[in-house]
Formats: sequence, structure tokens, C-alpha cells
Amino acid sequence: MIISESEMLTCLSGLTASPHTWLGINQVKGKRRWVVRAMDSHACGVQLMSKDKQTRVPLAKVHEKGFFETEIDEIEPFSSYTFLSQYEDSNHEWVDPYAFEPYVQNQDLELFNQGIDRRPHDKLGAIPVSHQGVPGVSFVVWAPSAQSVHLTGDFNLWNPVNLPMRSLGSSGCRELFVPFATIGQKYKYRVLGADNILREKTDPFAFSFEPPTGNASIITDRSPLNPFRERMDGAPVNQPISIYEMHLGSWQYHSKENRPLSYFELSQTLPDYLREMNFTHVEFLPPSEYPYGASWGYQVTGYYAPTHRYGSPEEFARLVKAIQDAGVGVLIDWVPAHFPADEFSLAKFDGTCLFEHQDPRQGEHAEWGTLCYNYGRAEVKSFLIGSAISWLERFGVNGYRVDAVASMLYLDYGRKDGEWIPNKYGGNHNLEAVDFIRQFNQSIHEEYPSVLSIAEESTAFPQITQPPSVGGLGFDFKWNMGWMHDTLDYFSTSPSDRSNCHDKLTFGAMYQFSENFVQAFSHDEVVHGKGSLANKMNLGDPAHRLANLRSLFVLQWSWPGKKTLFMGSEFGQWKEWDFESSLDWSLLQFPLHAGLKCLVSDLNKLYLEHPTWASSDHNSDKFQWIDCNDHNGQTLSFLKYGKLPKDTLLVACNFSEQICHRDWGCPHPGNWQVILDTDAPDYGGHGDAGASHFESFKEGRNGQPYGLSFSVSRWSVRILSLVE
Repeated sequence: MIISESEMLTCLSGLTASPHTWLGINQVKGKRRWVVRAMDSHACGVQLMSKDKQTRVPLAKVHEKGFFETEIDEIEPFSSYTFLSQYEDSNHEWVDPYAFEPYVQNQDLELFNQGIDRRPHDKLGAIPVSHQGVPGVSFVVWAPSAQSVHLTGDFNLWNPVNLPMRSLGSSGCRELFVPFATIGQKYKYRVLGADNILREKTDPFAFSFEPPTGNASIITDRSPLNPFRERMDGAPVNQPISIYEMHLGSWQYHSKENRPLSYFELSQTLPDYLREMNFTHVEFLPPSEYPYGASWGYQVTGYYAPTHRYGSPEEFARLVKAIQDAGVGVLIDWVPAHFPADEFSLAKFDGTCLFEHQDPRQGEHAEWGTLCYNYGRAEVKSFLIGSAISWLERFGVNGYRVDAVASMLYLDYGRKDGEWIPNKYGGNHNLEAVDFIRQFNQSIHEEYPSVLSIAEESTAFPQITQPPSVGGLGFDFKWNMGWMHDTLDYFSTSPSDRSNCHDKLTFGAMYQFSENFVQAFSHDEVVHGKGSLANKMNLGDPAHRLANLRSLFVLQWSWPGKKTLFMGSEFGQWKEWDFESSLDWSLLQFPLHAGLKCLVSDLNKLYLEHPTWASSDHNSDKFQWIDCNDHNGQTLSFLKYGKLPKDTLLVACNFSEQICHRDWGCPHPGNWQVILDTDAPDYGGHGDAGASHFESFKEGRNGQPYGLSFSVSRWSVRILSLVE
């Protein structure tokens, strides 16, 4: 035996940082002889074969775990060689991975290690390449504290030990080029951690995964499938943005099979529906790969991969393209706030807290049973920001809604006294997370200026939507959680008691222009026992509940800020959202529900076409109360101004049980007409308010120089504009 017992055991265990110096063909030190070594725990014999297969040399099996070795005098016949593994009932010819230099070098990973690599997926993961004239796959994984990393997969018949990976030094990465590995093959990393525990891990940079419980990563073509297209001219704050939020798996089921529609099937139906409804964007709850269905995608394990549940990455890309071809942008939920503790994924990846904080006071969300990213670690920042860039470039999505931002910003989020660690200044802000968020927003906007970035943030953290250059976090928009909760509280109150909580309708105006807000009624409000929006309307008669829902939607659309509405709400679904069943589309056979859907479509159309509606979303000087103090009458009225008097909108709301006839102040003389009335018969109403054209009179009302006299039906909203 040429190799020593200890050296052989080190090689078999993968504990050597450079398996290439032991495996393959290497010259014997000080001699004109060469030693040939191979590992195959399944083989009873291994032969070295020349390229033409005319010269064959058997290797001796020197260890029962499958270590083979021999010496040769001549290297020339084996300038290009293969191994032939012999099994009891078959043979397997394979090209030696240890005959290849690294495809990725240590210096290629410097930006990744510095936390500023926006495309780490160009170096890490499983990348199909041609290397030294041979097709194959370059595998690179970050595992700096691992004692050993073995690659196993379809390409080596899932042999657990014959493919130890080489260390790339200070980068903390391991690499191996596997010749003739191909797209579609599955693989895993077998990581012996610093804690002496052997774990099988999926690839953090994988672009595709097999379903649980296998969870193997899949070698995938990494070329762009739907390149990014710029959609917006000018600043997004001045653009109409109306978002249809949806869960891919429960929007609609197959008509004959009890299952969700696939990406391909959705591409045949969803674009037409979005266009019919006049939404500007659709937002998918997280489409990234995840193991636990009940998390709806919010416990991500594959940050670079669409979930396998509805089809392939190529089919997901076709869905995105089909929607964009219909004139609708695609946003996705992106979840950098936490990740699941599943053994096969990111947790304790190399036997240490690699992606997460080691201290549970920083590294765990106890109430969610998940782990928190270590945002101060450079490689973690590269990993996360790289995933965001990859969805833009690979699938062409138009932006992100970033989940649970508050949980990132506050060290004491969801924690009691003694369960969190203050920052270096003694405060509760997570300074590392703040820097990461700024870097994320700066990165995506520098790469693609028209990308939308929306924060789900539930606190008063300052400057969420200001650029990093002035100390802000850099989001384009922020969900207006306060307005949402206050407004739903009001509409959930019995009409007889609404006078006592009138301020819930008006308080939001005090802070409305402190950020660029999105007025959102999201999935969070129609699940976990909260009931559907239709059932939040606190009235017995279904027709009255839908009348209130119509007025709620018009208030949402006419209020300053962009719009988001969760699926099913647009037609008044009665049942609470269930991620395991389809929306109740059968309701559209009933006029009240069809009318509500028609109203939402018309609201979006007016929002798109009216020159004032969107441009006044974020300008405080474009909003003015007419009367915000009519507690007893339960009315609310305000103005939205445009560049010209004719662009002015007057919004009159009556949330009482009685028809309201009164005088309303207006800023301009002339003939005003109703451009939308929630009580119109087309929407399921009765048209009780009567006339729709009114001439202003000179006597001022509500501090305005002119007045209008008109009625608003009970539980209704009317919007008026000047007639040219």
C-alpha cells in the first residue's frame, strides 16, 4: 500500500482540504512514477482506462469502504482517462472529477465574502459549464466551519463518500467540478459539521428542488427565462398602482380535478382576469420554495427557486411573461425576515450558526418557530440580495413586497424583557438589519430603477420610504397598517354605534403623508378566524353587508395612497380564506356579487384613467376635507385636487342606515356630475339617491366658496367631478 492508513482514512472521511492531491493521478514525490487512486464504496473493482479504452490498469482495493489504488510507470496513455467501476451486476464508466482544476477560484468569491456581491449565484450553487473542454457542473457551497463536505447525487449513483469537495481557502467555500453531470439531475451536500454531526443539506443557491420529503436540489439551466422589462415612466409615487394580492394555490382549482391550477394553467386564465379587473399589478404570496404548506410560502427554504408545487421554473417564467404581456406587473412576496429550522436546509448549515445568530435572543423567532438571519454577516447579505436580483433577472418580476419588516428592525420584536440584547447604543433597533435593508433597496434600484419595493411594516419607524441617501430605508411604499385596522374597526361596528368611533375614519389623515402608503386589505385580515371582508360588515342582511363593502372599497380607492386587495374580496366571498381550497367563484352567478366585482373593475379603470386620482396619492396639498366632523350623520366628505379645476374630485360618503340629503361644500362653480355611485343598480344597489348632475350655488358651505345639494344613499359613496 502506497498511501498510509491515516492518510487513507482522512481521504475517505473527506477531512482533507485538498482531496485532489490524493485522488486521481498524482506523481510520486521524487520519482518518475505516478499513483492512481479512486473511491467508490459500492464497487468491487475499479479499472483505469485510457481514452481509447485500449489500455486498462486494475486498481487494488485497499480498504473495505471502497478505496482503490495502484502505481503506473507511464502517464502518456492516460493524458485523458476514465474509471470503470465494476459492481456485482453492472459496470459504470465515469470521468474523474479530481482531474480538473477549480472552475471557481478563491479570488472569484471576494465580493461574496465582502457582502457586496449582487450576483453570488454566478459562482455558488450548481452551475452547468464547460470546463477544460469537458461539459459538466461546477458545484460551490459556502460552509467555512465544516470538517468535510461530500457531494452526492444522480451523477454518482448517490454514493455518499466518493466525491469529497475541495476547500477554496479563505472564502470558506468548497468546490468540485463534476464532469458530465447534467441538467435535471438531483443532488445534496453531506456536511460533517463543526459539531461532529453529519447532515444532508440542500443547496442554498439551488434554482430548483424536488418535493418533500426528498427535498433534493436539482441542477438547473441558469440562463434568464423572462428578462426584466422596464414598466414605468416617471416616479412610481405619481403612477396608478392597484395590486391584486393572491395565493397561487388557492385562487382557482381545476374544473375536473381537485387540485390547484398549475403555472401553465394559470397563464391561460389569470392574465385575462387581471386585465378584466383593471389591476395594474398582481402580487403573489411567496412563490419561493418552501416545505410546509400551511406557511403559505412564508417559511422559505429555496430563495432562488419557484416552488415545485405548480410546475417548473420555466413554467413559472411563462406565467410571469403572460401576465406582463397583458399589461400587468408582477410583484412577489420576499421573506428575508426569517427562515425555518428544518434540518435539511439553512439551519446549522456547517454545524455552526452560519446564516442565523448563535444567541437565540437574536437568532430565533420563538413565536413563529423560525430563525433570524445574521444581517451583520457579509456572506448572508450577499446571499439574500443575490436572491432578489436573481428573481428580477431570471423571471423578470417587477418588484417585491418585503414581509415582516418590523420583525427585522426591532431587537425586542416578539420578545419579553430579558429575551433580547440591546444594540451598542442601548436601544432596540437592529442596526445591522437597518443597514441590510438599505443595501437591499439601493442594490435593486441601482440595477433596475423601475423596480417596486413595498414594506409590510406595522410601526412608526421613521423614513421607511425615504432614500438611504437622506437616512431612509429606501422602500418605494409602505403598507398603511394603521389605516387598515382603524377602517375595518369602523366598518365592523354596528351602524347604531358608528357615531362613537367616527375618529377611526379620520385619524389616518393626520399621518397619511408621512410616508408613501399603500392602503391594503390583505390576506392577513381574512384568515385565522378573522372572517372575510364581507362578513366583517356588522349587519344581518347579506345585501346590506355587501352595500357596506362597496362603500368600503370606494373609500379605499379614493383615499390617498396606492391600493392592494386580497383575492376573493373583489366579489365578496363569504367564507374565510382557506389555502387548501379554491375561491368560491360560484358566487358570481348572483347579481350582488357580480355587481361588487364590476365595481372593483370600474374603480380600477377610473383610477387608471382619471388625471387626478393617482397623482394626488402622496401630495398633502392635493387632499382637503370638506366635512370630517359629522359624527351624528355618519358622513364623510373630502376633495382631491388636480392641476386644473376640472380635475377635482369630490368624495361624499354616507355610512349611516338612512339616505342622506344635505349641502356639501365645493371649491369651484359649475356643473358637477356623479362619476361613480356605489348604490348604482349595476353594482347591486337601488339608485335611491336620484339625480346625478348638479349645479353649484354661490353660498359657500364647509369653508368652501361654493356649495352643492345632493343625496347619498345609505351605506353608499358618490364621487363627483366637474363637467367641462
